[in-house]
Amino acid sequence: MLLRKMLWLSVLWLIAEAGVYGQTYDVKKFGAAGDKKANDTAAIQAAIDACARSGGGTVWFPGGDYLSGTIRLRSNVTLQLDPGATVWSSREPGDYDKSARYLVVAQDAENIALVGRGTLRGIGEADLGRRPADPKAQDLKFRAGILKFSDCKDISIRDVKMLYSDTWTVHLRQCENVVIDGLTILNNYYRTNSDGIDPVSCKNVHISNCHIVAGDDCIVLKSTEKQPCENVVVTNCTLESIATALKLGTESPGDFRNVHFSNCSIRNSTVGIGLFLKDGATMERITFSHIDVETCPADDSTNLTKSSCPIFVDIEKRHPDSKIGRIRDLAFDDIQIHSNAGVLIQGMPESAIENLALTNITLRVSNPADYSARRKHVGGRRTTKDERDTLYARKPTYCALAHVKGLSVDNLRVLMTEADYAKYERSALEGSEMENCVLRNVFRSPSGAGGSGPVISLRNCRGALVTDCLTEPGTPCVVALFGEKTANISVGAAGLQAAARTLIASPEVPTGAAKTP
Repeated sequence: MLLRKMLWLSVLWLIAEAGVYGQTYDVKKFGAAGDKKANDTAAIQAAIDACARSGGGTVWFPGGDYLSGTIRLRSNVTLQLDPGATVWSSREPGDYDKSARYLVVAQDAENIALVGRGTLRGIGEADLGRRPADPKAQDLKFRAGILKFSDCKDISIRDVKMLYSDTWTVHLRQCENVVIDGLTILNNYYRTNSDGIDPVSCKNVHISNCHIVAGDDCIVLKSTEKQPCENVVVTNCTLESIATALKLGTESPGDFRNVHFSNCSIRNSTVGIGLFLKDGATMERITFSHIDVETCPADDSTNLTKSSCPIFVDIEKRHPDSKIGRIRDLAFDDIQIHSNAGVLIQGMPESAIENLALTNITLRVSNPADYSARRKHVGGRRTTKDERDTLYARKPTYCALAHVKGLSVDNLRVLMTEADYAKYERSALEGSEMENCVLRNVFRSPSGAGGSGPVISLRNCRGALVTDCLTEPGTPCVVALFGEKTANISVGAAGLQAAARTLIASPEVPTGAAKTP
């Protein structure tokens, strides 16, 4: 019995040594020099092709510096990079596949993997650490990314480090059953379009334990075709982006559904969380939970703060004839924010955001930004300018919500020093053109004593309950109402005793539109 067990363990060990699917193919035995001088593209591809012909296995990169252009991964093949192995992207345009200027590509492949603790190194090091005077003037004639998989299934990317991609780092197009775990992406923070991970119209995607610094969006879901992007889970990631750390859109002709982000830490980012809907899709069943966001500092020399936003959600039309999209069943839960600017969530008059929940949101404001030049992110819209580009972005509030139908806010806390509040007198929340809302436990500190700023402002809202809002002594007002369309507003008494006034209404608000105990 013992001998049989030992023989079985020996078989398992031999299988492991041979790779997941079969044998192990050493790229150096196929002619790769690994000296960063010789071009190893042909040798690496020969190892991959031999592995695929045998039914699959592992292509092994022992320690060394491999210079390569495009290599094409085949079905049932795993690329394994030893910790001392670095694959350097060629700087010669002719070394790349003209249809996909990436270091590693795959098309219509299954059961493919990239694993190990080695490095794939791109060519996006120009002006490293310095912001160009004009980002649009960057040399974009020849750019190459790290990895692009198209129409592939059963993908695993684990533990690899990717450096200085010059465009999208991991580009997944219409792929299914993807696991990305432990990936490190460190790109030039100031290099335009050097995204981190871009699942485009993909299905069943799991991204976890990744660290990403990107010169554009860190993890961004897109749908460039009618095919949806769905069943995506992102968790336990640390992110830093000159653009948006966690994003859906802007490309959005196909639907987004069943997408969940959790346990992520975001630093030094212009936008922490963003939904950019421009091309007529539906975004639904989207959740963000247990995430902390720190936006770019107010004194940032890159002058990004005019568009800084910890949470940004927007529906608009990219072109005059674009279909109007829809966002519904969207939830933010346990979000900790440190920023100089506030949240901006806005639908359209023709398409209100439906069923929005904000639960346990804390916003600590430090050195608040001037909103006079603030604007929402247009991000590729080709229609004429709309007043909504700036209308809600410049409201005197730290949580601007507009065109929402079915809103639940529970425990929103906006905290700052007396000195910072004195710079700009702003409410904790302002809602415009909203219906069927429950606002519970909305709190602002300091009180704003001596001023007139309310904790909550509601403009042309219909059907709203405000309750259980604790206030600090000296708070001028809990709720202020504006707009002739205001109707059916109820303000509860619990916790309002410290405020000078529970409710005020501007002259245009219809008589009887609001009631208090």
